[in-house]
Amino acid sequence: MIVDTHCHLDDIRYNDDLEEVIQRAVVQGVGKFIIPGADPESLERAVEIAEKYEEVYFAAGVHPYDAKEYDRCYLEKFVEHPKCVAVGECGLDYYRLPEKEDEIAAEKVLQKEVFLDQILLAKKVKKPLIVHIRESSQDSLDMLDEYAGEEGGVLHCYNANESLLKLAQKHFYYGIGGVLTFKNARKLINVFPKIPHDRLLIETDAPYLTPHPHRGKRNEPSYCTLIADKMCELSGLSRTEMETLTTGNANRLFGL
Repeated sequence: MIVDTHCHLDDIRYNDDLEEVIQRAVVQGVGKFIIPGADPESLERAVEIAEKYEEVYFAAGVHPYDAKEYDRCYLEKFVEHPKCVAVGECGLDYYRLPEKEDEIAAEKVLQKEVFLDQILLAKKVKKPLIVHIRESSQDSLDMLDEYAGEEGGVLHCYNANESLLKLAQKHFYYGIGGVLTFKNARKLINVFPKIPHDRLLIETDAPYLTPHPHRGKRNEPSYCTLIADKMCELSGLSRTEMETLTTGNANRLFGL
């Protein structure tokens, strides 16, 4: 069995065929799904899906792009739900910053404040983090190294920055998705063998980052198999070994 540890099944692009999307994945051996909480407006939809499908779980969090919408009281309504397995998707993203220097500084401060509060919330409820890091590796590393709790978490869509491998010692895992199959993924391919096997997770980030050969189409959890096959190619593990390994890792981290 494979666990898709990061798929946005609450996205509107699945509104018309969610049942079929889940069934296609199940046929391919994907037995569990985690919906990360990224947009406060869609969190209730994530809960609704998790309550309807036994194999679906969710996380409660706010993406750095939505930092201005952050409301800890709102998140606290969901983090104790029996199917909430993590806090996130939260983190730092410096890819789309304002142009003016003072606005850049203010945006970074806001993102760090919101990220820190979610780190502390995760520690309070003793749940792992789902962490988004984009062009912010050093700041993210510094914050997680200083503040993250013993529950650790996953670096979603691991960006191949080797400095972040330090976090494996703090119970952090590395989400590997469709990027690994891209022709221009040389950096990630080179770093992949350095990730401890007991810290590997499979994710699709569906509907985004569709793996080869389906790039340009809507991603979905059934494509976990393509990611698993590439991971097998790079690690020398068999498909059965990879599935057993990553599912065990996911179960251990998220308490599935």
